[in-house]
Amino acid sequence: MKYHALIPAAGGGTRMGGGTPKQYLPLTGRPLIWHTLKTLTGVAAIDHVHVVLAPEDEFWGGYDWSDFKGRLTVWHCGGATRAESVIHGLRALQSLVAGDDWVLVHDAARCCLTVEHVGKLLAEVGDDPVGGLLAVPVADTLKRAQTDGRVAGTVAREGLWQAQTPQMFRYRMLLEALERMPEVTDEAGAIEAMGLHPKLVAADMTNLKVTWPLDLQLAEWILANRRQ
Repeated sequence: MKYHALIPAAGGGTRMGGGTPKQYLPLTGRPLIWHTLKTLTGVAAIDHVHVVLAPEDEFWGGYDWSDFKGRLTVWHCGGATRAESVIHGLRALQSLVAGDDWVLVHDAARCCLTVEHVGKLLAEVGDDPVGGLLAVPVADTLKRAQTDGRVAGTVAREGLWQAQTPQMFRYRMLLEALERMPEVTDEAGAIEAMGLHPKLVAADMTNLKVTWPLDLQLAEWILANRRQ
């Protein structure tokens, strides 16, 4: 049994604005995705890291990825959605992985992931029959909005968690689930649609996803202060 990391990175990051996909935005002197790759290639238990790019990606070749030589493979087979990119990436790995191997799917934009985060996920999910994901309990009061932007009601937060990545499932099970439910927004959702219940592994808010311009500043602060 082996562990493989799969990073869908075919999106354009339109909510960030500008013409550069967010995975290539500068962060402490490196492209954002470099920090994601540094963590995942630094986990000794992970056999190999795979990045799924858009077929027409013109940015990757402009950077130096030699730090990850021998630990990283790039696949130019990304799709129009995150789920499509993951499905295409999984299919590309078909001859390289066993059906029971673990696949850790991780957002390229979660660039503050740590080796400790991944280690906790492996330790708590490695023997699980279903799989699991990093997540954090919801702490804020949640409001449901009306179409006019006013509050429709308050949502009870008890038992609610905010999903993160990596999300870790067996190769065969994950591919089958995503092929059945390609419209899901994360891998756990596809597994849930099969009637299964992934395990929640408590992480923390530093494993944020860079979505808006301010998130990039937060990520830079986290990385800088973590080094100190």
